Amino acid sequence: MLGQTLDRIFPSGSDQLEREIASAIAHGRGGGEEGWRIRKDGGQIWGSGEVTPIREGDEIVGFVKILRDRTHQRQTEDAVREERRALEVLNRAGSALAAETDLHRLVQIVTDAGVELTGAEFGAFFYNVEDERGESYMLYTLSGAPAESFSKFPMPRNTEVFAPTFKGEGIVRSDDITKDRRYGRNAPRKGMPEGHLPVRSYLAVPVVARDGKVIGGLFFGHAAVGVFTERSERGLTGLAAEAAVAIDNVYLSQAAHKEIAERTRAQEALRELNANLEREIAQRTEQLRANEEALRQAQKMEAVGQLTGGVAHDFNNILQVIVGNLELILRLVPADAGRIHRSAEQAINGARQASALTQRLLAFSRRQPLDPKPVDVNLLLNGLSDLLDRSLGETVSVETVRGAGLWKIEADANALESAILNLAVNARDAMPQGGRLTIETMNAYIDDNYAVSHAEVLPGQYVLISVSDSGVGMDSQTLGRAFEPFFTTKPVGQGTGLGLSQVYGFVKQSGGHIKIYSEVAQGTTVKIYLPRLQRSEKQHEPVPAVAVPEGNANETILVVEDDNSVRIYSVDALRDLGYHVIEAPDGPSALRLLEAGTPVDLLFTDVILPGGMTGAQVASEARKLRPALKVLFTTGYARNAIFHHGRLDKGVQLITKPFSFNDLAAKVRDVLDGMSQLKLT
Repeated sequence: MLGQTLDRIFPSGSDQLEREIASAIAHGRGGGEEGWRIRKDGGQIWGSGEVTPIREGDEIVGFVKILRDRTHQRQTEDAVREERRALEVLNRAGSALAAETDLHRLVQIVTDAGVELTGAEFGAFFYNVEDERGESYMLYTLSGAPAESFSKFPMPRNTEVFAPTFKGEGIVRSDDITKDRRYGRNAPRKGMPEGHLPVRSYLAVPVVARDGKVIGGLFFGHAAVGVFTERSERGLTGLAAEAAVAIDNVYLSQAAHKEIAERTRAQEALRELNANLEREIAQRTEQLRANEEALRQAQKMEAVGQLTGGVAHDFNNILQVIVGNLELILRLVPADAGRIHRSAEQAINGARQASALTQRLLAFSRRQPLDPKPVDVNLLLNGLSDLLDRSLGETVSVETVRGAGLWKIEADANALESAILNLAVNARDAMPQGGRLTIETMNAYIDDNYAVSHAEVLPGQYVLISVSDSGVGMDSQTLGRAFEPFFTTKPVGQGTGLGLSQVYGFVKQSGGHIKIYSEVAQGTTVKIYLPRLQRSEKQHEPVPAVAVPEGNANETILVVEDDNSVRIYSVDALRDLGYHVIEAPDGPSALRLLEAGTPVDLLFTDVILPGGMTGAQVASEARKLRPALKVLFTTGYARNAIFHHGRLDKGVQLITKPFSFNDLAAKVRDVLDGMSQLKLT
């Protein structure tokens, strides 16, 4: 430096030398400040020194400059400061991570800390998450760059540059990634896509969980070359470890919360199940009670039905004797015996009323003979309209609502008409001041739940006939006894108590269901459900009425009847008609007559007989002996001998007791001439 100005040791443009000399002149010593200085070889050192003047007397003849090289100390201090800054960043990030339980906010903290720690221009954290179905997908966070800088690009693939990070193989650091041999080897772009942020310095660190599973990767970039150092690696390694622990903790916390939530849901479900179970037990218990009550009611009705049916059977036999002999009196008494004729006719009318009552009893007990045929209920109601108007009077307005597309049913049309008329008359009596009667038809379906809770009800398709009135209604006690025979709320002498019981018996015998809804002062609705006709309907040609001629002595009728009075009347009536008649009190006696070779054209037998054989069994055995033998049954009560499900067996001919002389003559002639068989074909 001898012979050269001191300006060389200071960076170009610096006025440091002038200030040091001025301070030395003024104070006897100048300088002392540290800074970058220029070495003789052009290199830089970090140094400090002083300038002192050289005096000769009072005159300054020169200056002495002493410079100390403090480059090593400066580098050490810089390293310490950088380590301290890195530790502060890591500690701050660690504190934030320890307090954070949201995964997305946590990875953002890690990414921001990584940018600050490394001095990168931007950074990204790509990581995998699982949804509620356990399916994995990738998310990322950014720091130092707007989201749109990456949103238009696809997620990174396992290329040679990215694979080591996503596989957890180690850190990848490059001073210039564009010069790396692994860069640009993948189609189609052969490097960074167009519009990507410029990257030269590149640093990537895997984030690995405790169990060795790679959670994701931290990626940092800078447009300048050689930005990232070993210190950057060390800092990111520590940050990645903290991130892995924090993310693991988040996953553990999420799993714990999920388990707690699942446990809570399970406990809630258990409580709900227990509550539902208690409700179901209570409902089931109530349903069982209701079913038991319905069963008891059905058993009671069945018992009453059997009793009334038996009474009706015996009563019909008595009525048969009374009616038959009264008719005989009318035929034998001279026409001028007016008083005797009137008395006999009045007696016959009384007997016929008694017969109508027994038919109601048989209807309730489900023992009345029904002749079901396909019925269009809407057409049947059309035919009933005039009769309803006459029966109900002017104070009751009738509205009929006919359902469109109504299914057909299979029922006894006469019995159905009688049931509807009974309900209409009951409704009229419940509206003494007048009111409105509504008859409505519609298609309906009874489901399994309803069928289970109601005795003798089968699920399926039904035709609903609803009869509603605006009358006085019924309380629950009255409603519970409404179907019982002889129960009535009407004054003595104004009702038999058999109307609803007859409807009940007809509906049950027809395989249907009946339900009453009623509120006091609001009115009553009776709903009849009759099964839909499933088979196709056969069309029948009308048969012209045939006159009933008398019989002749060449036609033999075998009468089988256990009741002496009824048998005597039947035999006498048939003989009066001109037939040859033989008789038997029971089945075995009748079969013995047939086995003896006695010619017989018609077997006229009661259904219920003593001696161990029913009328049906007698007829079956008789036809084995005489295959062409014609059979006519009579009964005042029948269970299953010639009826099944309340319906006559196919081809069976029947006349019900009590029958009149003319009815017997017509029916016997029909059977002998084959007219009844013709009607059935």
